[in-house]
Amino acid sequence: MKEINKQIGVIERYTHILPVTDKTPIITLSEGSTPLIKADNIKKMLGVNFNIYLKYEGLNPTGSFKDRGMTVAVSKAAESGVKAVICASTGNTSASASAYAVRAGLKSIVIIPEGAIALGKLSQALIHGAKVVAVEGNFDRCLEIVREICENYDVELVNSINPNRIEGQKTAAYEITEALGDTPDYQFMPVGNAGNITAYWKGYKELNETKALNLPVMMGFQAAGSAPIVEKKFIKEPKTIATAIKIGNPASWEQAETARDESDGVIDRVTDEEILEAWQDLAETEGVFVEPASAASLAGLKKYLDNGDFNPAYSKNVVCILTGHGLKDPDRAVETVSRPPVVSDSVDKVVKCTGIK
Repeated sequence: MKEINKQIGVIERYTHILPVTDKTPIITLSEGSTPLIKADNIKKMLGVNFNIYLKYEGLNPTGSFKDRGMTVAVSKAAESGVKAVICASTGNTSASASAYAVRAGLKSIVIIPEGAIALGKLSQALIHGAKVVAVEGNFDRCLEIVREICENYDVELVNSINPNRIEGQKTAAYEITEALGDTPDYQFMPVGNAGNITAYWKGYKELNETKALNLPVMMGFQAAGSAPIVEKKFIKEPKTIATAIKIGNPASWEQAETARDESDGVIDRVTDEEILEAWQDLAETEGVFVEPASAASLAGLKKYLDNGDFNPAYSKNVVCILTGHGLKDPDRAVETVSRPPVVSDSVDKVVKCTGIK
């Protein structure tokens, strides 16, 4: 696999495919260049013949894929002369927006649904000095409020409905292709607000147009209690432990369906139980710690293998997108694992307790 320069950020690395000019200030935290991990242990566990790769976006500067789009969105916001950026968020967008706003010298405003954001993510926005307001409503209502504010005040909206976010996020498709030397055959990924599947598909289509590379089949997965695209209707009260994809009315709904249909893929659902099982598989089998929503990709792959719906004889490379780091939602891990035993300060006691002998 091709080595990449991790010292530069998305804009510097992909200037030629991004909407930036010499007048655009580059607001960066050296995002991107995340590892594509070959998951041989999971391949063995699942008993498949194709290669499985994990695109670990949790190793971006603020711990999620959002940084790819945020560097472009905030850079363009700074170029436009606005003094503040604003977003609605279930967590990761708020962390990213507030960090990049600090770098740009801009004020950041974050609107969150009350009680529906993981502590690890909220703490990031707060430590970066964002003005955070919790609303008595879900994410979709927060986004409606943010949109109305942007229509009436001089602030820049940096949710994924901002096209600059999609432009930045599409660079992950380029990275995967560069690392593999080709596009993957299938890509499994979580779907929440649906901006990410939209961005990847945009990147792959550009690669198809410029380099005549094959298009991957896009396999998107929503949480079962928060699956509006699957159910073909808005979900007024979405429910899932995977807070990052707890969205009942995705902003990029139509674009996600386009990615699904044009790639002959699917957008399906996985249960919270399936998500948590895959979440533990990643940690215990490959040593990769992600937030629960990230594991929807592997949960989707396992579901399709178990159901016999996925057995591509020609497939060589399958990529699962892992969107955020496990420390985004530390409470979930603490609730799941057993507390360590306490013994006296004796070598024999420690040896006995650890099972070394």
